[in-house]
Amino acid sequence: MQMKNWLLTSFLLIAVINTSYTNFDEGMFPLSDLSRANLKEAGLKISEKDIYNPGGIGLVDALVQVGGCSGSFISRHGLIITNHHCAFSAVQLASTPEHDYLTHGFVAQTRAQEIEAKGLTIRITIGYEDVSSKVLDAVIDINDPIERINIINNQQKLIAQEAERQDPNIKAEVSEMFIGKSYILFKYQMIEDVRLVYVPRRTIGEFGGETDNWIWPRHTGDFSFFRAYVGKDGKPAKFSKDNIPFRPKKHLKINTKGVNENDFVFILGYPGRTFRHRPAQYIQYQQEFLLPYIADLYDFQNRTMKDVGAGDRAMAINLATRIQRNANVMKNYQGKMKGLTTLNLLKHKQQEDQALATFINKMPSLQKKYSNLMPAIDSVYKEIFKEAKRELWLTQIHSASNLLNVARSLNTFKKSLTEIAIKENHWQKNMPKLTGYINDLYGSYEQSVDIIILARMLKDAYNLPRDQRVEAVDELFKNRTDFNNIARSIINSSKLGDKNNVDKMLTNMDSLIVFHDPILHLQQQIEQQISSLKTEQDRREGLLNKLMGDYVAVREQFLQKDFIPDANSTLRLTYGYIKGYSPVDATYMAPFTTIAGIIQKGNTGLPEFSYPAAIRDAWEAKNFGSFVKPNLQDVPVNILYDMDTTGGNSGSPIMNAKGELIGVNFDRTYDATINDYAWNESYSRSIGVDIRYVLWTAEKIDHADFILEEIAR
Repeated sequence: MQMKNWLLTSFLLIAVINTSYTNFDEGMFPLSDLSRANLKEAGLKISEKDIYNPGGIGLVDALVQVGGCSGSFISRHGLIITNHHCAFSAVQLASTPEHDYLTHGFVAQTRAQEIEAKGLTIRITIGYEDVSSKVLDAVIDINDPIERINIINNQQKLIAQEAERQDPNIKAEVSEMFIGKSYILFKYQMIEDVRLVYVPRRTIGEFGGETDNWIWPRHTGDFSFFRAYVGKDGKPAKFSKDNIPFRPKKHLKINTKGVNENDFVFILGYPGRTFRHRPAQYIQYQQEFLLPYIADLYDFQNRTMKDVGAGDRAMAINLATRIQRNANVMKNYQGKMKGLTTLNLLKHKQQEDQALATFINKMPSLQKKYSNLMPAIDSVYKEIFKEAKRELWLTQIHSASNLLNVARSLNTFKKSLTEIAIKENHWQKNMPKLTGYINDLYGSYEQSVDIIILARMLKDAYNLPRDQRVEAVDELFKNRTDFNNIARSIINSSKLGDKNNVDKMLTNMDSLIVFHDPILHLQQQIEQQISSLKTEQDRREGLLNKLMGDYVAVREQFLQKDFIPDANSTLRLTYGYIKGYSPVDATYMAPFTTIAGIIQKGNTGLPEFSYPAAIRDAWEAKNFGSFVKPNLQDVPVNILYDMDTTGGNSGSPIMNAKGELIGVNFDRTYDATINDYAWNESYSRSIGVDIRYVLWTAEKIDHADFILEEIAR
């Protein structure tokens, strides 16, 4: 009787805690958990085996991961649809002031016209295996946290290496599903030759710019088309004119009739990271340290790059990808900060953890095993908070300065040469990868930008607390606080500012080994401090690995449910319904936008709402073809739905109840940026581009006839 009363009290407490924040069931289902999704009851009209059929063929075989995005095959000849912003870096690398594909778009009318999508690879999930016991059995008797985390990490690598040894044609990775609790070996087929086929002009693919980013209503044609190529033997191969289109096991059928409000829809894709099964202290770290620092830093970087590139188109092209990535993260983090405050999530998490601690202490069997769990978690996070500012600075310094990033690559490679017995073999094997990475860094390098941003980082380091100093940077100050002059002096004195010097040096192994430079020296000193702090970081990570496994286990008992693992860039399914919402009082946001909205926004005169004149001409002529939505008497542009998505779901195919493609996911609403920590049906909305607008644009605006004919076959 006492136990029943305690459980009733616990559930009542959780109900009180969640009056403004309701922790609905998460919806990112791994392939192994599809049976838990109740898809048939939700509205699916095909069988689960039509989606995932081990040993057979299912919709998952049409899914790809391209870069950090998702995508899907839509023809038997390896044609892939994903987002415009997922193609952005490849388009930038292919662009010049003379051939500015970023601005004007790119349309291939034959396969021979398709161009290399540099820097992009594709991987396809071909199998998975639970290897939790193989990983965790190795640390059963290990109490030292550093040794524990090192063994776990090593076991994951060894298991993946063994899988690749058994099948050299695959890429294998062991992914942690629950920290310290479950691990899955995923096997991937890799495709290295990826080509641009069709990318709309920027005024379509990025319509609304940063003003509309993470905002609804939205009118963005965020789509692009790639093609996957392989060698004539069907195996992955580097880019070559002799390669042939990849033949996927499955490609998606396109449904041009679209969907209506409240229709069932689902997504397959590779969502990046969510953090829903973490304690209150994790939310506190995000809210007080990581989110505000990164958002402010990226805002500063982007303002700097935009100012410097304003009068130079070639420079603006070089900086475009970095600006776009920063802006996306910055606004995402700003949205998360707003969401954390609006939901008061930290307070609710703290109350839930307090209730969990009481639950443990009220049950003798749990008290014996977990009595120190919550205090131990709190103790580790106090240590994390104490080091947070310096550690954040150290994680950002190399991405802030391209030259320091170049220096890190060179120093790391130099060090590896001193540790490898057969240096020449190591040189020959790894030089192409090193030069490729460095070339990418110089592709977005601008000296004046590096100076200004490095000066900002020096100022941030100067203002760190006394017990969190960066020793290498302190050496630079010596009673000086003229950060801009210090940064200018560092960069101007370096030979790394001229890529030709680096190219010459990398032609000879001995030249690299004896090469010295002020920035190489500074980076080496910074790296030494990073290395010296790593032991303590590994200790904390090892402690949390064990503690988080216990935390999830006892929390599942407390809430009497089995959790869905947090997203971790592995293939997932989420489902929901085409649905509008009311983000603020007395408003309702409908779930479809139309071309009329593009015209309306264009009338504001703001540059981010510029669009091709051909769109207005076609709209005024009611030249909608077969892509009109009857009840709107217009072409639907973007759609809104309540599916559970996060970063990495960009490019995911939106499918109807029959598994047919009706759109491409590309964003969330501003309120839904909080999804990474908590999902709620009332405010979590995702945004996709309607396939009818994709095809209408391809036919009426860009005349991408070659692609349309292929899709129609």
